[in-house]
Amino acid sequence: MNKLTKVSCSALCGSLAAVSAANAGDMTVTGGVDMSWISLSDAVTGNPIGMGSNLTFKGSGELDNGWTFDYTVASANASAYSAANATLTMGGLGKINVNQGDSGNGIDAFDDKMPTAWEEPWGAGLSTGIVLVSGIGKSNNIMYTTPTFAGTTITVATAEMGNTDTGDLGSGGTTGKTGYGKGYDATINVNPSMGTEILSGLNLFVGAHYSENYTSTENDLYEGVGGITLDIGPISLGYGKQGQLTGKTTTPTDVDYYRNTHWAVAFNVNDNLSLSYGHHESYQGTVNSTTDTLSKKLQVTSAQIAYTMGGASVRLAEIDADNIGYVATDDRKATVLSLGLAF
Repeated sequence: MNKLTKVSCSALCGSLAAVSAANAGDMTVTGGVDMSWISLSDAVTGNPIGMGSNLTFKGSGELDNGWTFDYTVASANASAYSAANATLTMGGLGKINVNQGDSGNGIDAFDDKMPTAWEEPWGAGLSTGIVLVSGIGKSNNIMYTTPTFAGTTITVATAEMGNTDTGDLGSGGTTGKTGYGKGYDATINVNPSMGTEILSGLNLFVGAHYSENYTSTENDLYEGVGGITLDIGPISLGYGKQGQLTGKTTTPTDVDYYRNTHWAVAFNVNDNLSLSYGHHESYQGTVNSTTDTLSKKLQVTSAQIAYTMGGASVRLAEIDADNIGYVATDDRKATVLSLGLAF
């Protein structure tokens, strides 16, 4: 018995050593600069010329057992720290990602999966104030991604809601049982082609979020999202729905829900030139709303064109938004011209 115990412990130690030991990794730096000009209707533009610089530092390595890992740090405008995440890829066991709440984990990755030549209609330069699903994506979170099986990939994620960019050995978020507590996300992404050519461009997705709320005057928060995209040769189509129940029920003017619909079509003229048209509308309902006619409707549409020449991209967007910030009659239009250089 003693001998068997020693053999078992020795094997276990050897296995752990194989997992913990890592080969020398690599570090790479990529980046780019975006320069833009914007024209706003019925608004004071000020200086219409803008510039954004971005650097991404990525390190990667491999464990002795074949698992791989990578760490990414993004530096945005004026060398401001903007995002970091670490991923452990475990072969046939899937992936684990730890994210500092600055990018799309959970249903935050599905806030707008519609095809586009450049940016989402609400993200091309005109601030609309639209409310989208975000789930745990805005908080420090950890997410597990399954291997893709029969065209299906599942993710589950959790976070202590409200904390971002917490450093090593630190903590963040609310203290005690006040405000939001833990949040949970689950998503399913399906490509039902099963190896057939006819369905290879079809993609289905759905996701849900739940947040605990310890505020005595509010209920828990729920979010949901679902949609479909389809590629047919050079044409891409998309349609999606999403919604949020805020849990606020105190007064008749409290925002009770958001209900969004979005669709888009994109056309790749060739390897360099692409066109798109997208529409996103969002209803904001208050506690005393019984139908969407009593809600505030924000909608934004955008026609875009993008042309790529090696490391340079020229983008043009025409944007039309109604009821910005869910304020009636606050309607604006914008024209945005952007030049991006990657290195």
